[in-house]
Amino acid sequence: MTVYELGDDVVVVDAGLAFPRDEHLGVDLVLPDFSYLEGRRVLAVLLTHGHEDHVGALPYVLREVAVERVIATRLTLGLVRSKLEEHGVAAVAELVEADPEGPPLELGRFRVEFVRVAHSIPDSVALVLETPAGRVVHTGDWKLDHTPVDGLKTDVGRLAEIGNRGVDLMLGDSTNAERPGMTGSERLVGEAFRTLMPLRKGRILVASFASNIHRMQQAADVAVECGRQIAVVGRSMRKNLNIARNLGYLSIPDDAIVPPKAAMELPPSKVLVLCTGSQGEPMSALTRIAYDDHSNVAVERGDTVIISAKPVPGNELRVHDAINRLARAGAEVLHQEIAPVHVSGHACSEELRTMLSLVRPRAVMPIHGEYRMLAAHAQLARDAGVPAAGIVMADNGSVVELSGGVARVVDRIEAGVTFVDGLGVGDVQDVALRDRRRLSEHGVLIVVTTVALSDGGEIAPPELIARGFGEDEALLGELREEAERVVAELSSDGISEIKLLQEHLHDEIGQLVYDRTRRRPMILPVVIEV
Repeated sequence: MTVYELGDDVVVVDAGLAFPRDEHLGVDLVLPDFSYLEGRRVLAVLLTHGHEDHVGALPYVLREVAVERVIATRLTLGLVRSKLEEHGVAAVAELVEADPEGPPLELGRFRVEFVRVAHSIPDSVALVLETPAGRVVHTGDWKLDHTPVDGLKTDVGRLAEIGNRGVDLMLGDSTNAERPGMTGSERLVGEAFRTLMPLRKGRILVASFASNIHRMQQAADVAVECGRQIAVVGRSMRKNLNIARNLGYLSIPDDAIVPPKAAMELPPSKVLVLCTGSQGEPMSALTRIAYDDHSNVAVERGDTVIISAKPVPGNELRVHDAINRLARAGAEVLHQEIAPVHVSGHACSEELRTMLSLVRPRAVMPIHGEYRMLAAHAQLARDAGVPAAGIVMADNGSVVELSGGVARVVDRIEAGVTFVDGLGVGDVQDVALRDRRRLSEHGVLIVVTTVALSDGGEIAPPELIARGFGEDEALLGELREEAERVVAELSSDGISEIKLLQEHLHDEIGQLVYDRTRRRPMILPVVIEV
Protein backbone atom coordinates (compact mmCIF):
# COMPACT_ATOMS: atom_id res chain seq x y z
CA MET A 1 0.00 0.00 0.00
CA THR A 2 1.41 3.37 -1.08
CA VAL A 3 -0.20 6.69 -0.15
CA TYR A 4 0.25 9.73 -2.40
CA GLU A 5 -0.66 13.02 -0.76
CA LEU A 6 -0.72 16.57 -2.13
CA GLY A 7 -2.26 19.07 0.25
CA ASP A 8 -5.64 17.63 1.21
CA ASP A 9 -5.81 15.37 -1.85
CA VAL A 10 -5.00 11.72 -1.13
CA VAL A 11 -4.86 8.72 -3.47
CA VAL A 12 -3.81 5.20 -2.49
CA VAL A 13 -2.12 2.71 -4.80
CA ASP A 14 -3.00 -0.91 -3.99
CA ALA A 15 -4.25 -2.34 -0.71
CA GLY A 16 -2.74 -5.80 -0.31
CA LEU A 17 -2.35 -8.32 2.46
CA ALA A 18 0.23 -10.88 3.48
CA PHE A 19 -0.20 -14.38 4.81
CA PRO A 20 1.02 -15.24 8.31
CA ARG A 21 4.43 -16.74 8.97
CA ASP A 22 4.93 -19.71 11.27
CA GLU A 23 5.47 -17.47 14.30
CA HIS A 24 2.07 -15.80 13.75
CA LEU A 25 0.21 -18.51 15.64
CA GLY A 26 -3.55 -18.49 15.05
CA VAL A 27 -3.38 -15.48 12.72
CA ASP A 28 -5.31 -15.78 9.45
CA LEU A 29 -4.21 -12.68 7.56
CA VAL A 30 -1.71 -9.84 7.95
CA LEU A 31 -2.95 -6.40 6.86
CA PRO A 32 -1.06 -3.13 6.54
CA ASP A 33 -1.67 -0.65 9.35
CA PHE A 34 -3.77 2.00 7.59
CA SER A 35 -4.63 4.03 10.69
CA TYR A 36 -2.83 7.03 9.09
CA LEU A 37 -5.71 7.24 6.59
CA GLU A 38 -8.49 7.30 9.19
CA GLY A 39 -10.14 10.70 9.22
CA ARG A 40 -8.68 11.63 5.81
CA ARG A 41 -10.65 11.95 2.56
CA VAL A 42 -9.25 9.45 0.05
CA LEU A 43 -10.14 10.42 -3.50
CA ALA A 44 -9.46 6.94 -4.87
CA VAL A 45 -7.79 3.61 -4.35
CA LEU A 46 -5.97 2.74 -7.59
CA LEU A 47 -5.32 -0.98 -8.14
CA THR A 48 -2.50 -2.17 -10.40
CA HIS A 49 -3.75 -5.79 -10.67
CA GLY A 50 -5.84 -8.44 -8.94
CA HIS A 51 -3.37 -10.41 -6.81
CA GLU A 52 -4.11 -10.73 -3.10
CA ASP A 53 -0.91 -8.94 -2.10
CA HIS A 54 -2.29 -5.89 -3.93
CA VAL A 55 -6.07 -6.05 -3.36
CA GLY A 56 -6.67 -8.40 -0.42
CA ALA A 57 -6.91 -5.69 2.28
CA LEU A 58 -9.35 -3.52 0.32
CA PRO A 59 -12.54 -4.69 2.14
CA TYR A 60 -10.92 -3.89 5.49
CA VAL A 61 -9.77 -0.48 4.25
CA LEU A 62 -13.26 0.42 3.01
CA ARG A 63 -14.73 -0.41 6.42
CA GLU A 64 -12.46 2.04 8.23
CA VAL A 65 -11.50 4.73 5.71
CA ALA A 66 -13.66 7.18 3.72
CA VAL A 67 -12.83 6.21 0.11
CA GLU A 68 -14.75 7.88 -2.72
CA ARG A 69 -13.95 5.43 -5.51
CA VAL A 70 -11.98 2.31 -6.39
CA ILE A 71 -10.42 2.43 -9.86
CA ALA A 72 -9.05 -0.64 -11.64
CA THR A 73 -9.04 -2.41 -15.00
CA ARG A 74 -11.89 -4.69 -16.00
CA LEU A 75 -10.70 -8.06 -14.68
CA THR A 76 -9.23 -6.56 -11.50
CA LEU A 77 -12.51 -4.77 -10.86
CA GLY A 78 -14.46 -8.01 -11.44
CA LEU A 79 -12.33 -9.90 -8.91
CA VAL A 80 -12.53 -7.03 -6.41
CA ARG A 81 -16.29 -6.61 -6.77
CA SER A 82 -16.81 -10.27 -5.82
CA LYS A 83 -14.56 -9.83 -2.78
CA LEU A 84 -16.33 -6.66 -1.65
CA GLU A 85 -19.74 -8.30 -2.02
CA GLU A 86 -18.60 -11.17 0.22
CA HIS A 87 -17.61 -8.64 2.88
CA GLY A 88 -20.77 -6.57 2.47
CA VAL A 89 -18.95 -3.36 1.44
CA ALA A 90 -19.58 -3.32 -2.33
CA ALA A 91 -21.71 -0.17 -2.07
CA VAL A 92 -19.29 1.78 0.17
CA ALA A 93 -17.25 3.25 -2.70
CA GLU A 94 -17.91 3.80 -6.39
CA LEU A 95 -16.24 1.15 -8.57
CA VAL A 96 -14.76 2.72 -11.70
CA GLU A 97 -13.31 0.78 -14.65
CA ALA A 98 -9.98 2.10 -15.94
CA ASP A 99 -9.03 1.89 -19.61
CA PRO A 100 -5.27 1.77 -20.35
CA GLU A 101 -6.03 3.07 -23.84
CA GLY A 102 -8.29 5.86 -22.58
CA PRO A 103 -7.64 9.45 -21.50
CA PRO A 104 -6.10 10.33 -18.12
CA LEU A 105 -8.31 10.62 -15.04
CA GLU A 106 -8.45 13.83 -13.01
CA LEU A 107 -8.49 13.18 -9.24
CA GLY A 108 -8.19 16.49 -7.43
CA ARG A 109 -4.71 17.76 -8.27
CA PHE A 110 -3.65 14.29 -9.43
CA ARG A 111 -3.75 13.36 -13.12
CA VAL A 112 -3.55 9.58 -13.46
CA GLU A 113 -2.71 7.45 -16.51
CA PHE A 114 -2.83 3.67 -16.75
CA VAL A 115 -0.17 1.86 -18.80
CA ARG A 116 -0.59 -1.76 -19.77
CA VAL A 117 2.07 -4.21 -18.49
CA ALA A 118 2.45 -7.99 -18.68
CA HIS A 119 2.30 -9.99 -15.45
CA SER A 120 1.04 -13.40 -14.29
CA ILE A 121 -2.55 -12.12 -14.23
CA PRO A 122 -4.28 -10.33 -17.11
CA ASP A 123 -5.17 -6.63 -17.05
CA SER A 124 -2.14 -5.50 -15.05
CA VAL A 125 -1.11 -1.87 -15.29
CA ALA A 126 1.55 0.62 -14.28
CA LEU A 127 0.47 4.08 -13.14
CA VAL A 128 1.64 7.57 -14.03
CA LEU A 129 0.71 10.24 -11.49
CA GLU A 130 1.19 13.83 -12.62
CA THR A 131 1.04 16.59 -9.99
CA PRO A 132 2.30 20.15 -9.62
CA ALA A 133 5.09 18.63 -7.50
CA GLY A 134 6.33 16.28 -10.21
CA ARG A 135 5.63 13.21 -12.35
CA VAL A 136 5.77 9.74 -10.74
CA VAL A 137 5.73 6.31 -12.41
CA HIS A 138 4.52 3.44 -10.21
CA THR A 139 5.31 0.23 -12.14
CA GLY A 140 3.21 -2.26 -10.17
CA ASP A 141 4.21 -5.90 -10.80
CA TRP A 142 5.40 -6.47 -14.35
CA LYS A 143 7.72 -8.22 -16.78
CA LEU A 144 8.62 -7.93 -20.46
CA ASP A 145 6.73 -10.86 -21.99
CA HIS A 146 7.11 -10.68 -25.78
CA THR A 147 4.67 -13.56 -26.38
CA PRO A 148 1.93 -13.20 -23.73
CA VAL A 149 -1.01 -15.59 -23.86
CA ASP A 150 -3.53 -12.79 -24.49
CA GLY A 151 -1.21 -10.92 -26.89
CA LEU A 152 -1.16 -7.82 -24.67
CA LYS A 153 2.50 -6.94 -24.12
CA THR A 154 4.03 -4.41 -21.77
CA ASP A 155 3.51 -1.09 -23.62
CA VAL A 156 7.18 -0.13 -24.04
CA GLY A 157 6.33 2.56 -26.60
CA ARG A 158 4.08 4.34 -24.13
CA LEU A 159 6.68 4.00 -21.37
CA ALA A 160 9.31 5.53 -23.65
CA GLU A 161 6.94 8.42 -24.48
CA ILE A 162 6.38 9.02 -20.76
CA GLY A 163 10.15 8.96 -20.27
CA ASN A 164 10.48 11.64 -22.95
CA ARG A 165 8.14 13.88 -20.94
CA GLY A 166 10.46 13.57 -17.95
CA VAL A 167 9.92 11.40 -14.89
CA ASP A 168 10.88 12.76 -11.48
CA LEU A 169 10.47 9.53 -9.50
CA MET A 170 9.92 5.87 -10.38
CA LEU A 171 8.69 3.33 -7.83
CA GLY A 172 9.70 -0.03 -9.27
CA ASP A 173 9.00 -3.71 -8.61
CA SER A 174 12.16 -5.31 -7.17
CA THR A 175 11.09 -8.95 -6.69
CA ASN A 176 13.53 -10.45 -9.19
CA ALA A 177 16.19 -7.73 -9.12
CA GLU A 178 18.84 -10.23 -7.99
CA ARG A 179 18.14 -12.62 -10.87
CA PRO A 180 20.20 -12.16 -14.03
CA GLY A 181 18.76 -12.22 -17.52
CA MET A 182 15.11 -12.11 -18.59
CA THR A 183 12.02 -13.77 -17.16
CA GLY A 184 10.58 -16.47 -19.40
CA SER A 185 7.33 -15.99 -21.28
CA GLU A 186 4.11 -17.47 -19.92
CA ARG A 187 3.82 -19.41 -23.18
CA LEU A 188 6.79 -21.56 -22.10
CA VAL A 189 4.53 -23.16 -19.51
CA GLY A 190 1.90 -23.88 -22.16
CA GLU A 191 4.55 -25.56 -24.30
CA ALA A 192 5.58 -27.70 -21.32
CA PHE A 193 1.94 -28.72 -20.78
CA ARG A 194 1.68 -29.59 -24.47
CA THR A 195 4.78 -31.79 -24.17
CA LEU A 196 3.92 -33.50 -20.87
CA MET A 197 0.18 -34.07 -20.90
CA PRO A 198 -0.29 -36.21 -24.03
CA LEU A 199 2.21 -38.76 -22.64
CA ARG A 200 0.29 -39.30 -19.39
CA LYS A 201 -2.27 -42.09 -19.13
CA GLY A 202 -3.63 -41.42 -15.64
CA ARG A 203 -5.38 -38.40 -14.19
CA ILE A 204 -3.53 -35.10 -14.35
CA LEU A 205 -3.81 -32.54 -11.56
CA VAL A 206 -2.50 -29.00 -12.11
CA ALA A 207 -2.12 -26.87 -8.99
CA SER A 208 -1.51 -23.14 -9.37
CA PHE A 209 -2.51 -19.81 -7.89
CA ALA A 210 -6.24 -19.26 -8.30
CA SER A 211 -5.57 -15.90 -9.94
CA ASN A 212 -3.31 -17.28 -12.69
CA ILE A 213 -5.93 -17.10 -15.43
CA HIS A 214 -3.46 -17.67 -18.27
CA ARG A 215 -2.07 -20.78 -16.59
CA MET A 216 -5.60 -22.21 -16.30
CA GLN A 217 -6.31 -21.30 -19.93
CA GLN A 218 -3.21 -23.07 -21.25
CA ALA A 219 -3.82 -26.21 -19.16
CA ALA A 220 -7.46 -26.29 -20.30
CA ASP A 221 -6.50 -25.86 -23.97
CA VAL A 222 -4.15 -28.86 -23.87
CA ALA A 223 -6.71 -30.91 -21.93
CA VAL A 224 -9.35 -30.29 -24.58
CA GLU A 225 -6.88 -31.20 -27.32
CA CYS A 226 -6.12 -34.47 -25.50
CA GLY A 227 -9.81 -35.30 -25.02
CA ARG A 228 -9.79 -34.74 -21.26
CA GLN A 229 -12.67 -33.37 -19.20
CA ILE A 230 -11.83 -30.55 -16.79
CA ALA A 231 -12.78 -30.46 -13.10
CA VAL A 232 -12.11 -27.35 -11.02
CA VAL A 233 -11.42 -27.94 -7.33
CA GLY A 234 -10.98 -25.17 -4.76
CA ARG A 235 -13.41 -22.38 -3.93
CA SER A 236 -11.19 -19.48 -4.98
CA MET A 237 -10.26 -21.13 -8.27
CA ARG A 238 -13.90 -21.86 -9.14
CA LYS A 239 -14.85 -18.27 -8.33
CA ASN A 240 -12.02 -16.71 -10.34
CA LEU A 241 -12.60 -19.05 -13.27
CA ASN A 242 -16.28 -18.08 -13.41
CA ILE A 243 -15.49 -14.37 -13.20
CA ALA A 244 -12.82 -14.62 -15.91
CA ARG A 245 -15.13 -16.62 -18.20
CA ASN A 246 -18.01 -14.19 -17.72
CA LEU A 247 -15.76 -11.23 -18.54
CA GLY A 248 -14.22 -12.92 -21.58
CA TYR A 249 -10.70 -13.43 -20.19
CA LEU A 250 -10.95 -17.23 -20.17
CA SER A 251 -12.41 -19.48 -22.83
CA ILE A 252 -13.29 -23.09 -21.99
CA PRO A 253 -16.16 -24.94 -23.72
CA ASP A 254 -19.10 -25.56 -21.39
CA ASP A 255 -19.18 -29.26 -22.25
CA ALA A 256 -15.50 -29.63 -21.25
CA ILE A 257 -16.15 -28.79 -17.58
CA VAL A 258 -17.53 -31.46 -15.24
CA PRO A 259 -18.09 -31.57 -11.47
CA PRO A 260 -15.18 -33.14 -9.50
CA LYS A 261 -17.30 -36.09 -8.35
CA ALA A 262 -18.33 -36.87 -11.93
CA ALA A 263 -14.72 -36.55 -13.08
CA MET A 264 -13.64 -39.32 -10.69
CA GLU A 265 -16.09 -41.69 -12.38
CA LEU A 266 -14.48 -41.13 -15.81
CA PRO A 267 -11.50 -43.14 -17.10
CA PRO A 268 -8.32 -41.62 -15.59
CA SER A 269 -6.93 -40.80 -19.04
CA LYS A 270 -9.92 -38.52 -19.64
CA VAL A 271 -9.53 -36.23 -16.63
CA LEU A 272 -7.70 -32.99 -15.87
CA VAL A 273 -8.16 -31.44 -12.41
CA LEU A 274 -7.36 -27.75 -11.91
CA CYS A 275 -6.91 -27.10 -8.20
CA THR A 276 -5.62 -24.71 -5.58
CA GLY A 277 -2.95 -25.59 -3.03
CA SER A 278 0.32 -24.88 -4.84
CA GLN A 279 1.64 -23.34 -1.60
CA GLY A 280 0.79 -26.30 0.64
CA GLU A 281 -1.88 -24.33 2.52
CA PRO A 282 -3.33 -26.60 5.24
CA MET A 283 -6.96 -26.51 4.07
CA SER A 284 -6.33 -26.15 0.34
CA ALA A 285 -7.56 -28.62 -2.24
CA LEU A 286 -4.18 -30.16 -3.12
CA THR A 287 -3.15 -30.62 0.53
CA ARG A 288 -6.43 -32.36 1.33
CA ILE A 289 -6.02 -34.55 -1.76
CA ALA A 290 -2.44 -35.37 -0.73
CA TYR A 291 -3.66 -36.45 2.72
CA ASP A 292 -6.55 -38.44 1.19
CA ASP A 293 -8.97 -36.11 2.97
CA HIS A 294 -10.86 -34.69 -0.01
CA SER A 295 -14.48 -35.72 -0.40
CA ASN A 296 -14.42 -35.86 -4.23
CA VAL A 297 -10.86 -36.23 -5.53
CA ALA A 298 -8.14 -38.79 -4.84
CA VAL A 299 -4.83 -39.69 -6.46
CA GLU A 300 -3.59 -43.18 -7.22
CA ARG A 301 -0.67 -44.88 -8.90
CA GLY A 302 -0.26 -43.64 -12.47
CA ASP A 303 -1.62 -40.14 -11.83
CA THR A 304 0.46 -37.00 -12.45
CA VAL A 305 0.44 -33.89 -10.29
CA ILE A 306 1.91 -30.68 -11.77
CA ILE A 307 2.67 -27.96 -9.22
CA SER A 308 2.74 -24.92 -11.47
CA ALA A 309 4.00 -22.34 -8.96
CA LYS A 310 7.06 -21.49 -6.93
CA PRO A 311 6.75 -21.88 -3.15
CA VAL A 312 6.59 -18.52 -1.42
CA PRO A 313 9.48 -18.23 1.09
CA GLY A 314 8.34 -19.92 4.28
CA ASN A 315 6.03 -22.39 2.51
CA GLU A 316 8.72 -24.77 1.28
CA LEU A 317 8.29 -27.37 4.02
CA ARG A 318 4.52 -27.54 3.53
CA VAL A 319 4.93 -27.95 -0.22
CA HIS A 320 7.57 -30.66 0.21
CA ASP A 321 5.30 -32.47 2.66
CA ALA A 322 2.45 -32.45 0.15
CA ILE A 323 4.81 -33.71 -2.59
CA ASN A 324 5.95 -36.57 -0.35
CA ARG A 325 2.36 -37.53 0.44
CA LEU A 326 1.41 -37.50 -3.24
CA ALA A 327 4.46 -39.58 -4.16
CA ARG A 328 3.58 -42.07 -1.41
CA ALA A 329 0.13 -42.42 -3.00
CA GLY A 330 1.85 -43.40 -6.27
CA ALA A 331 1.55 -40.12 -8.19
CA GLU A 332 4.33 -38.60 -10.27
CA VAL A 333 4.87 -35.02 -9.08
CA LEU A 334 6.33 -32.43 -11.45
CA HIS A 335 7.43 -29.01 -10.20
CA GLN A 336 9.70 -26.20 -11.36
CA GLU A 337 12.87 -27.87 -10.05
CA ILE A 338 12.51 -30.80 -12.43
CA ALA A 339 10.24 -29.56 -15.27
CA PRO A 340 9.57 -26.17 -16.96
CA VAL A 341 6.07 -25.92 -15.48
CA HIS A 342 6.36 -22.43 -13.97
CA VAL A 343 7.67 -19.00 -14.89
CA SER A 344 7.76 -15.89 -12.73
CA GLY A 345 5.54 -12.89 -13.32
CA HIS A 346 8.23 -10.41 -12.25
CA ALA A 347 10.99 -8.71 -14.22
CA CYS A 348 14.59 -9.92 -13.87
CA SER A 349 17.62 -7.62 -13.90
CA GLU A 350 17.87 -7.14 -17.68
CA GLU A 351 14.20 -6.16 -17.86
CA LEU A 352 14.68 -3.72 -14.98
CA ARG A 353 17.57 -2.17 -16.92
CA THR A 354 15.26 -1.85 -19.92
CA MET A 355 12.59 -0.13 -17.82
CA LEU A 356 15.17 2.30 -16.42
CA SER A 357 16.39 3.13 -19.93
CA LEU A 358 12.82 3.68 -21.17
CA VAL A 359 11.58 5.83 -18.30
CA ARG A 360 14.91 7.55 -17.47
CA PRO A 361 13.78 8.69 -14.01
CA ARG A 362 15.66 11.37 -12.07
CA ALA A 363 15.09 9.36 -8.88
CA VAL A 364 14.27 5.71 -8.18
CA MET A 365 12.53 4.21 -5.17
CA PRO A 366 12.76 0.39 -5.21
CA ILE A 367 9.61 -1.27 -3.80
CA HIS A 368 7.99 -4.71 -3.52
CA GLY A 369 10.62 -7.11 -2.23
CA GLU A 370 12.91 -7.95 0.64
CA TYR A 371 15.59 -5.39 1.46
CA ARG A 372 18.31 -7.30 -0.42
CA MET A 373 16.11 -7.14 -3.54
CA LEU A 374 15.55 -3.40 -3.08
CA ALA A 375 19.32 -2.98 -2.74
CA ALA A 376 19.92 -4.95 -5.95
CA HIS A 377 17.40 -2.76 -7.79
CA ALA A 378 19.10 0.35 -6.39
CA GLN A 379 22.44 -0.85 -7.77
CA LEU A 380 20.87 -1.37 -11.21
CA ALA A 381 19.57 2.21 -11.05
CA ARG A 382 23.04 3.52 -10.17
CA ASP A 383 24.48 1.52 -13.08
CA ALA A 384 21.87 3.15 -15.33
CA GLY A 385 23.08 6.63 -14.37
CA VAL A 386 20.74 7.58 -11.55
CA PRO A 387 22.85 9.58 -9.06
CA ALA A 388 23.31 8.18 -5.55
CA ALA A 389 21.30 11.11 -4.15
CA GLY A 390 18.41 10.02 -6.38
CA ILE A 391 18.15 6.53 -4.88
CA VAL A 392 15.42 6.51 -2.22
CA MET A 393 15.60 3.52 0.12
CA ALA A 394 12.36 3.70 2.09
CA ASP A 395 10.93 1.47 4.80
CA ASN A 396 7.34 0.95 5.85
CA GLY A 397 6.26 4.24 7.39
CA SER A 398 8.80 6.38 5.54
CA VAL A 399 7.54 9.77 4.33
CA VAL A 400 9.11 10.61 0.97
CA GLU A 401 8.86 14.19 -0.24
CA LEU A 402 9.02 15.04 -3.95
CA SER A 403 9.68 18.73 -4.46
CA GLY A 404 11.50 20.60 -7.19
CA GLY A 405 12.34 17.32 -8.92
CA VAL A 406 14.14 16.03 -5.81
CA ALA A 407 12.88 13.01 -3.82
CA ARG A 408 14.08 12.35 -0.28
CA VAL A 409 12.95 10.74 2.98
CA VAL A 410 11.87 13.54 5.32
CA ASP A 411 9.88 11.90 8.11
CA ARG A 412 8.28 8.75 9.46
CA ILE A 413 4.75 7.87 10.47
CA GLU A 414 3.66 4.98 12.62
CA ALA A 415 3.17 2.00 10.32
CA GLY A 416 3.25 -1.71 10.79
CA VAL A 417 0.86 -4.61 10.43
CA THR A 418 -2.60 -5.51 11.70
CA PHE A 419 -3.45 -9.14 12.41
CA VAL A 420 -6.75 -10.75 11.44
CA ASP A 421 -7.74 -13.65 13.70
CA GLY A 422 -11.13 -15.12 12.79
CA LEU A 423 -13.61 -12.24 12.90
CA GLY A 424 -11.27 -10.04 14.93
CA VAL A 425 -9.26 -7.37 13.14
CA GLY A 426 -6.42 -5.78 15.08
CA ASP A 427 -7.29 -7.38 18.42
CA VAL A 428 -4.31 -9.76 18.31
CA GLN A 429 -1.23 -7.95 19.57
CA ASP A 430 2.39 -9.01 19.97
CA VAL A 431 1.75 -10.08 23.57
CA ALA A 432 -0.96 -12.49 22.39
CA LEU A 433 1.38 -14.00 19.82
CA ARG A 434 4.09 -14.30 22.47
CA ASP A 435 1.69 -16.18 24.75
CA ARG A 436 0.61 -18.47 21.91
CA ARG A 437 4.23 -19.17 21.04
CA ARG A 438 5.04 -19.93 24.68
CA LEU A 439 2.05 -22.28 24.98
CA SER A 440 3.10 -24.11 21.81
CA GLU A 441 6.69 -24.54 23.02
CA HIS A 442 6.35 -25.16 26.76
CA GLY A 443 2.70 -25.89 27.52
CA VAL A 444 0.60 -24.58 30.39
CA LEU A 445 0.44 -25.41 34.11
CA ILE A 446 -2.67 -24.38 36.05
CA VAL A 447 -2.35 -24.29 39.85
CA VAL A 448 -5.71 -24.27 41.66
CA THR A 449 -5.71 -23.68 45.41
CA THR A 450 -8.64 -23.08 47.78
CA VAL A 451 -8.24 -20.78 50.77
CA ALA A 452 -10.49 -19.63 53.63
CA LEU A 453 -12.05 -16.22 53.14
CA SER A 454 -11.55 -15.47 56.83
CA ASP A 455 -7.80 -15.92 57.28
CA GLY A 456 -6.38 -17.03 53.94
CA GLY A 457 -5.57 -20.49 55.29
CA GLU A 458 -5.62 -23.45 52.93
CA ILE A 459 -8.82 -25.53 52.97
CA ALA A 460 -7.97 -28.16 50.35
CA PRO A 461 -4.66 -29.32 48.88
CA PRO A 462 -3.66 -27.62 45.60
CA GLU A 463 -4.65 -29.19 42.29
CA LEU A 464 -2.35 -29.05 39.26
CA ILE A 465 -3.57 -29.28 35.67
CA ALA A 466 -0.88 -29.70 33.00
CA ARG A 467 -1.39 -29.41 29.22
CA GLY A 468 1.45 -29.75 26.75
CA PHE A 469 3.86 -29.93 29.66
CA GLY A 470 4.33 -33.63 30.26
CA GLU A 471 2.86 -35.99 32.82
CA ASP A 472 5.78 -36.56 35.18
CA GLU A 473 3.87 -37.55 38.34
CA ALA A 474 6.92 -37.20 40.56
CA LEU A 475 7.44 -33.62 39.40
CA LEU A 476 3.74 -32.80 39.66
CA GLY A 477 3.78 -34.14 43.22
CA GLU A 478 6.75 -31.94 44.06
CA LEU A 479 4.98 -28.94 42.57
CA ARG A 480 1.87 -29.63 44.68
CA GLU A 481 4.03 -29.70 47.79
CA GLU A 482 5.65 -26.41 46.77
CA ALA A 483 2.23 -24.81 46.24
CA GLU A 484 1.11 -26.01 49.71
CA ARG A 485 4.30 -24.59 51.24
CA VAL A 486 3.82 -21.19 49.57
CA VAL A 487 0.19 -20.88 50.70
CA ALA A 488 1.04 -22.00 54.26
CA GLU A 489 3.90 -19.49 54.56
CA LEU A 490 1.78 -16.62 53.28
CA SER A 491 -1.05 -17.57 55.64
CA SER A 492 1.30 -17.66 58.62
CA ASP A 493 2.56 -14.19 57.64
CA GLY A 494 -1.04 -12.92 57.53
CA ILE A 495 -1.03 -12.36 53.76
CA SER A 496 -4.45 -13.13 52.25
CA GLU A 497 -4.60 -10.72 49.29
CA ILE A 498 -5.52 -12.78 46.19
CA LYS A 499 -3.13 -10.93 43.85
CA LEU A 500 -0.19 -11.52 46.19
CA LEU A 501 -1.07 -15.21 46.55
CA GLN A 502 -1.19 -15.57 42.76
CA GLU A 503 2.08 -13.71 42.29
CA HIS A 504 3.97 -15.84 44.83
CA LEU A 505 2.52 -19.09 43.44
CA HIS A 506 3.48 -18.02 39.90
CA ASP A 507 7.07 -17.11 40.82
CA GLU A 508 7.84 -20.05 43.15
CA ILE A 509 6.26 -22.73 40.94
CA GLY A 510 7.86 -21.22 37.83
CA GLN A 511 11.30 -21.24 39.40
CA LEU A 512 10.97 -24.85 40.55
CA VAL A 513 9.82 -25.97 37.11
CA TYR A 514 12.76 -24.21 35.46
CA ASP A 515 15.26 -25.67 37.96
CA ARG A 516 13.99 -29.19 37.30
CA THR A 517 13.25 -29.06 33.53
CA ARG A 518 14.87 -25.90 32.07
CA ARG A 519 11.44 -25.11 30.60
CA ARG A 520 9.16 -22.15 31.15
CA PRO A 521 5.51 -23.21 30.73
CA MET A 522 2.79 -20.63 31.11
CA ILE A 523 1.74 -20.79 34.78
CA LEU A 524 -1.80 -19.73 35.67
CA PRO A 525 -2.44 -19.59 39.44
CA VAL A 526 -6.12 -19.78 40.37
CA VAL A 527 -7.03 -18.92 43.97
CA ILE A 528 -10.57 -19.72 45.10
CA GLU A 529 -11.88 -18.12 48.29
CA VAL A 530 -14.42 -20.10 50.31
